[in-house]
Amino acid sequence: MKGVDHLAHERNKTEFDVDAMKIAWAGSRHAFELSDRMARLVASDPAFQKDGRTRLGRKELFKNTLRKAAHAWKRILELRLTEEEAGWLRNFVDEPSFTDLHWGMFIPAIKGQGTDEQQQKWLPLAYKMQIIGCYAQTELGHGSNVQGLETTATFDPETDEFVIHSPTLTSSKWWPGGLGKVSTHAIVYARLITNGQEHGVHGFIVQLRSLDDHMPLPGITIGDIGMKFGNGAYNTMDNGVLTFDHIRIPRNQMLMRVLQVTREGKCVQSNVPRQLIYGTMVFVRQTIVADASTALSRAVCIATRYSAVRRQFGSQDGGMETQVIDYKTQQSRLFPLLASAYAFRFVGEWLKWLYTDVTQRLQANDFSTLPEAHACTAGLKSLTTTATADAIEECRKLCGGHGYLCASGLPELFAVYAPACTYEGDNVVLLLQVARFLMKTVSQLGSGKKPVGTTAYLGRVQDLLQCCCDVQTAEDWLKPSVVLEAFEARSARMCVARAQNLSKFENPEDGFAELSADLVEAAVAHCQLIVVSKFIDKLQQDIPGKGVNQQLQNLCYIYALNLLHKYRGDFLSTGCITPKQASLANDQLRSLYSQIRPNAIALVDAFNYTDHYLGSVLGRYDGNVYPKLYEEAWKDPLNDSVVPDGYHEYVHPMLKQQLRNARL
Repeated sequence: MKGVDHLAHERNKTEFDVDAMKIAWAGSRHAFELSDRMARLVASDPAFQKDGRTRLGRKELFKNTLRKAAHAWKRILELRLTEEEAGWLRNFVDEPSFTDLHWGMFIPAIKGQGTDEQQQKWLPLAYKMQIIGCYAQTELGHGSNVQGLETTATFDPETDEFVIHSPTLTSSKWWPGGLGKVSTHAIVYARLITNGQEHGVHGFIVQLRSLDDHMPLPGITIGDIGMKFGNGAYNTMDNGVLTFDHIRIPRNQMLMRVLQVTREGKCVQSNVPRQLIYGTMVFVRQTIVADASTALSRAVCIATRYSAVRRQFGSQDGGMETQVIDYKTQQSRLFPLLASAYAFRFVGEWLKWLYTDVTQRLQANDFSTLPEAHACTAGLKSLTTTATADAIEECRKLCGGHGYLCASGLPELFAVYAPACTYEGDNVVLLLQVARFLMKTVSQLGSGKKPVGTTAYLGRVQDLLQCCCDVQTAEDWLKPSVVLEAFEARSARMCVARAQNLSKFENPEDGFAELSADLVEAAVAHCQLIVVSKFIDKLQQDIPGKGVNQQLQNLCYIYALNLLHKYRGDFLSTGCITPKQASLANDQLRSLYSQIRPNAIALVDAFNYTDHYLGSVLGRYDGNVYPKLYEEAWKDPLNDSVVPDGYHEYVHPMLKQQLRNARL
């Protein structure tokens, strides 16, 4: 039944203005219109087709990715797209490739760490893709511990060059995307050595391959590190291995915006503050949080639509079975994930503002908010990526057996997203950084130094240690001040308790190591508070559109109260709430699920994803799942022949009892 909307009955239940919600999700009308135009441009171009990607062998898959990347660049030039439009186009192509690192890491590193002269030389080449770059930091032996990197860059004053060298096997660069087969240049991070002295880890622009025949330059060994998790997925990316055998580069190819090396080999601090580099880190982590909301919303869109299509049990007198989405067990697993997608979207919006604020302050030599901004972005990167990876897998389970098929789109989405928990900072390591900052903040409370930004609530720690949750009925949990105070009190009490336990150790570092698991829990509580508070802040805005504010309120309280239910051990053990209040929160949560239910399909429609971008038979906009799933099965190469290869060689002899030597 081509053209029939099998989810029309669901869309007819909608109680809010979906178009207005699409704009609220996008952040602005401009962002909505731009992303919508780019999504449809990609979806309508046969060259960007994704069908069958999970069935390709590695070589064919990689060549196909190169073709798409080249076609995307061709379209960008033909249509004279702006940098913003080009970014959206690459996003909707939806295939990890070398261009991600070129635009997302190589160019920002030069802009953030290069001098004006270096930017004038290298950026025009990079913007025109006359060179292709990657970001070579991680090594075989070191990832999170950047100061432990082993690659060396030794200055030779006689030739005015740096000698880049890999002294050990574990100093091999390992994992950089785009490095394995494509990149012509890399920002290589190495230990700077001048006049026999080390000066920490710095970035260097190093050419890797000839611009004529693409062969590695003398002294450079380079290749791909091999297959990664999943079918298709991140195997479209050429994550690489790289070693140097005394490679020489000119002195002016060290990124010298902050630290400069003179012709004589002296290290001179520039007048640009070193803290400026942290601005780039805030930017990168802000984009990771935004990406988390995108990946989570894709998974939730698939699971929500399929939950409305799928029917199981509950048939009365031969009537229709019950939609899976109507079971409370399904709602209690699915709707908090829907709420999380919106929550992460809005905290990502706030992080964009934070990046702008931090950048302006840094340029004015105001570093007062930098430690808090660094801790905040580190924590939110960890919180959102961990929650999203777990949520994609939960969405797969919510789709039952069919969710395990590659055609559902969920296995590949999970495989592509999982590395986000590790790159740009291992999530547990980042939470420990947050915990260290929180402990320092608590220790300074007595000195009169006021906490700033997302830690400002700790300035009211005495009140938060004594306050009682003012909840008498389930409806009281729909008051923003009540929810916020509960989350602030929980975080403050956990932080103070950890600080008190730390103070019992003679050596603070021994205490930090011993209590690290407890400290991570405090960091998680603090980060969850940030997300809840920014969602509540969003509700204070007068968002246009019938019923939009009401739906966002419902989602906000589902997000907060589900966390309260999930972490009720924290809230109860710290005395923030009573068991009765925890029970009332759960009652309110069930009521909110019932209010979200008629709007669930419209709330995922508001993400405005094309079927091409979703890449899921289960998540099709029209809900026409079963015929398309049946069609998809016959496309598998195993079905090219009725009798499989190997039948006559292996199976036929078994059936005819011709395996004479078998000892059964």
